[in-house]
Amino acid sequence: MARNESFWREIQLAFTVDRTVINLNNGGVSPSPRVVQEAMRRYLEFSNMLPAHNLWRVLEPQVEGVRRRLAAELGCDPEELAITRNASEALETCQLGLDLKPGDEVLTTDQDYPRMLTTWQQRARRDGIVLKTFSFPVPAAPDDLYRRFEDAVTPRTRVILLCHVTFLTGQVFPVQRICRMARARGIETIVDGAHAFAHFPFRVADLECDYYGSSLHKWLLAPHGTGLLYVRREKIRKLWPLMAAPEKMDDDVRKFEEIGTHPAANHNAIAEALTFHQTIGGARKAARLRYLRDLWADRLTRLPGVALLTGRDPEQSCGLATVSFGRRDVAAISAKLWEQYRILTVPIVRNDFQGLRITPNVYTTTDEIDIFCTAVEKEFR
Repeated sequence: MARNESFWREIQLAFTVDRTVINLNNGGVSPSPRVVQEAMRRYLEFSNMLPAHNLWRVLEPQVEGVRRRLAAELGCDPEELAITRNASEALETCQLGLDLKPGDEVLTTDQDYPRMLTTWQQRARRDGIVLKTFSFPVPAAPDDLYRRFEDAVTPRTRVILLCHVTFLTGQVFPVQRICRMARARGIETIVDGAHAFAHFPFRVADLECDYYGSSLHKWLLAPHGTGLLYVRREKIRKLWPLMAAPEKMDDDVRKFEEIGTHPAANHNAIAEALTFHQTIGGARKAARLRYLRDLWADRLTRLPGVALLTGRDPEQSCGLATVSFGRRDVAAISAKLWEQYRILTVPIVRNDFQGLRITPNVYTTTDEIDIFCTAVEKEFR
């Protein structure tokens, strides 16, 4: 089915994207299909007819139906899931809500998302905690990643923050093994799942983490500004919310949603995104994303000096991957692809590696992949 273009043509037609450009940066934020946009407009219009009644008394309570469906898809109890505005809000709720003392160590890699690293750095300045990071090669073998976490743990380690999928290269981490190791040592685990949920099938219960945050406007194709936070039930009471909630909500996961007045349209339209995702099928979607990745990766890695910085094993990656062009200036290549071909890519430039991050999505056509590859090949002539 991943190669059945007739099937995927129907999916492609469900979107309202601008086909005069080729968007290969769906890892940042993805477009929603037409049905999701229509639902959001419908809820927004209804809200504005009589806001104090329609918004608070009619639409807001419907978030419970969304919570139940999201929890079923994620693989947790609805009472362990809060709906947030993005992965950053979900993860910072955990990072800033945990009680940590001066000298307590937090462990993560230097490839986690900058906002998450900045949050720990602020806690280090404000609360005296110690942030420890380590590097790893790209691509990395799962066993190597596990050993690097294990070797970096000390008696003062209190929290491990780990990616489910790195935003830089799409590397998938051996999350369950790391979380089991941490739990055996009394260490809490926060998983940055911004790029995992609805990208490929998994159940959060199988990861055995304490906290999990994800954005829904990436791979689920939900409205922009939607996310989720999973908190293991026994951890809810001791995790402080970002915005204050009454004491009676101490054990209620909804305390993490106490942010004041906000649009119901965004979170209610998540239900349509879930239906769209489930109609495709999670496994079928992941297979298509890997197929699109292999289409461009097979062609480009034939070029001299070009290498994939993302392992192709299903345990290591899915639809997000980064390609290296050796010593060539990837920022210049990305700029030229946009200026001359209207192809949107992301240049990844670090001291230890650089490349172009390529993220098609289910609406991407094989013709668009061909145009991208042809444009890059011209640069090597």
